[in-house]
Amino acid sequence: MTYVARKTLPYRVEFIRQLRRRRTLVAFGLMVLLPLIVVAAVKFGSDSDDSGDFGSGDLDLIGLATNGASNFTVVMIFFATGFLLTTVFALFAGDTVASEASWSSLRYLLAAPVPRRRLLTIKLAVAMTLNLMAITILIAVSFLIGLLAFGSEPLISPLGGNFTGIEQFVRLGIIGGYVYITLLFVSGIAFYMSVRTDVPLGAVGTAVLLVIVFAILDAITALGDLRNWLPGHYSQA
Repeated sequence: MTYVARKTLPYRVEFIRQLRRRRTLVAFGLMVLLPLIVVAAVKFGSDSDDSGDFGSGDLDLIGLATNGASNFTVVMIFFATGFLLTTVFALFAGDTVASEASWSSLRYLLAAPVPRRRLLTIKLAVAMTLNLMAITILIAVSFLIGLLAFGSEPLISPLGGNFTGIEQFVRLGIIGGYVYITLLFVSGIAFYMSVRTDVPLGAVGTAVLLVIVFAILDAITALGDLRNWLPGHYSQA
């Protein structure tokens, strides 16, 4: 049988393997749990008649969240982007290679033989896929829960317009895609650290710590236009 490098470590095999891991299931579970917690807090918290129409300058996110499924989904994305999605992106990319090294299974993969470039490419591709799945689950579950809890209302634009029908789903997809792109640097840092250490928590923690440092620097107005070059500067745009 002829050895073909590109046929080693198939993407499907690695994807299923990573999908079945406990940390993946926990991460996806958190995507489902967040909107449930917010709905419970709103339903059993203090009553408010504020619709949260930030198109008129109001920034009441909880009020906006109760104004239909689409607006609830946008608020959930906003809540998750700051820390939850950042941690999930760092987890999927930072744990993928370092965990193999910590389990002493990396040497067997390389001895299969799986070329190093092939190994890293497949590992990173699977991590990016899981990241995309996490955002998709968050958006889909948030919309479904918001629909059941608050009904269907037009998606409110910060500029004052409304989006209905298919257009609101397109806008939600664009928002999700934008968040995915702006968080890619987190995966990049975590994946780099993952190939430099055999401690998964160290790779994940370093990526999250650097994100926090960048956020602190971004809040320092004295840096002026230098802040535009910081990773994550436009993540809350």
